[in-house]
Amino acid sequence: MSHEILIAVLLLSPLVGFILNGVRFRSTNYLLAGSIATGAVVISFACAIALFTQLLGLQPDQRKLAVTFFEWMAVDKFKINMGFVVDQISSIMILIITGVGSLIHLFSIGYMHHDKGVTKYFAYLNLFLFNMLILVLGDSLLTMFVGWEGVGLCSYLLIGFWFNDSAKAAAGMKAFITNRVGDAAFIIGMFILFTTFGTLNLYELNALAPTTMEASWLGMVTLGTLMLFIGATGKSAQIPLYVWLPDAMAGPTPVSALIHAATMVTAGVYMIVRLNPLFVAAPNTMMVIAIVGAATAVMAATIGLTQTDIKKVLAYSTVSQLGYMFLAVGVGAFGAGMFHLMTHAFFKALMFLGSGSVIHAMHEEQDIRKMGGLRKYMPITHFTFFLGWLAIIGMPPFAGFFSKDEILYYAFSSPRGHILLWLAGAIGATLTAFYMTRLMALTFWGKSRVDKSVHPHESPLVMTIPLMVLGLLSVIGGWIGIPHVIGHYLGHLPNFWAEWLSPLIKTLPEAEGIVHSATEEWILMGVSVTLASVSALVAFIMYTRKTGAADKVATAIAPVYNVVNNKYYVDEAYFGGIINPLVNASRNLWQYVDVNVIDKATYKATDLVRGGGAIVKSLQNGNMQTYAMYVVIGVVIALSYMLMG
Repeated sequence: MSHEILIAVLLLSPLVGFILNGVRFRSTNYLLAGSIATGAVVISFACAIALFTQLLGLQPDQRKLAVTFFEWMAVDKFKINMGFVVDQISSIMILIITGVGSLIHLFSIGYMHHDKGVTKYFAYLNLFLFNMLILVLGDSLLTMFVGWEGVGLCSYLLIGFWFNDSAKAAAGMKAFITNRVGDAAFIIGMFILFTTFGTLNLYELNALAPTTMEASWLGMVTLGTLMLFIGATGKSAQIPLYVWLPDAMAGPTPVSALIHAATMVTAGVYMIVRLNPLFVAAPNTMMVIAIVGAATAVMAATIGLTQTDIKKVLAYSTVSQLGYMFLAVGVGAFGAGMFHLMTHAFFKALMFLGSGSVIHAMHEEQDIRKMGGLRKYMPITHFTFFLGWLAIIGMPPFAGFFSKDEILYYAFSSPRGHILLWLAGAIGATLTAFYMTRLMALTFWGKSRVDKSVHPHESPLVMTIPLMVLGLLSVIGGWIGIPHVIGHYLGHLPNFWAEWLSPLIKTLPEAEGIVHSATEEWILMGVSVTLASVSALVAFIMYTRKTGAADKVATAIAPVYNVVNNKYYVDEAYFGGIINPLVNASRNLWQYVDVNVIDKATYKATDLVRGGGAIVKSLQNGNMQTYAMYVVIGVVIALSYMLMG
């Protein structure tokens, strides 16, 4: 089958699923709705595999399958085609989106079977995947932006899915508005880049990227890439626009697994990797990206230490892991950023779905302080969650170890890295091991704190099969990117990931000719694994053996603990410093300008017109004698004017 047909089917299959479920959105037949939606995504996954296979058959420097369906718009020199491209980068994304998406759809059949809006839910999921595929396959920034906005809309619909609950509806609105801030910057970035290069085509932008680094903060490339990065901070939940993602846990748990672990939140990372030659030419932008990513990784990890909602812990973990990805691309390790994007999709989707399994078994209870000892009731969920835990804390040979280790290594050794960036990453990794072990201990290990009215049980097969598949991927998913220093001792295994991406990843100019030290890499690897192991062991002891130790520590550092527990009061600062003043200013403008000036001026003008109309109307009374008098008066005035003249 030709790649044109495969790309068309890949894109249109979820759209058809959306339409089929959308027209019957009132139906409560969850099996039919789930089968339609899941089948649509499985078809897309099959197409993604076929396209990936076709790419494998091409030469490394010719791996590009492009199709243009029609000319979208043409205004003078501004020409945009509705074109899509599958290459080394986008092929990885479509495999993740459709593969993990298929498992999440399957899980949703069991999780959402009781919901009256189940058909509408599956319609929204399919629409989201359709837009996500447009985002990653579009061959221009404008086509990408269509999907960018589409996933923003779908996230609003899915986060606020249970909109009868005002808090959940507010969470959906918060996500939508916060993303609009970033999206406005994205649009400005497109304007700047088009003004500079005369195109928005991704391949043309990369080809036209300056080969010399732009030193000025006011350079057009720097300004354009900074604006794109601000757009990425909204979509990928980085400081200062990360605040929407933790609240987004108000949506159904499979939504969290799909949107906030494996797909939408990685859009910013994907965009930067896709335009990596452009960002390489703007070292100031990359410095900002690395600093923001490192700060986000540490800040979100500290907040995760204090959370008691199982989904909120995972939410702040997601924000922290996204910070790692931005740290990677900020120091020029674009391949490592994409690598962690993939491994994170596996283990974080697993953990979100695992939390959904726990919530399902606990009759919608999400407070980990009311759990404990669930291992014996939920063996499959516990075992798969355990695999995800080992992956996220970076234990070898699990998937997270390889990608996180590579990021930390480049943060230290890259010409655009710095020891402080490495230190921030190492602190984030240490904190991650602690709070994820805390989550495991309070949920699955130790003594049961489950209410006697709740009877935990293992989830049905339709929910545990996706967990098992994702658990396997969390184990072996990183083996395609084994570092050379390890591969050398395993029979000279190649780093397939690096080889696959190398034709589209630009090497930093200042890194050419630098030979990395194997000893240095081994030492950094050992340090990161040791820190994570010790941190996990301390958390295990505190929350399973000496259960009162955590409370004593919290009491001892009460002022600091309260600040972290209240998420550094960032939301309160936004409300106090931005939102409330803006609302008050808008209210005052409405009252004193709109009502007292504009409205009154409009009313006066209306009264004047109405009064003038009444006068004219009184002259047209239908009396012939009056009309005759008007004629006489007119004649007298005319004659008087003539005589005076």
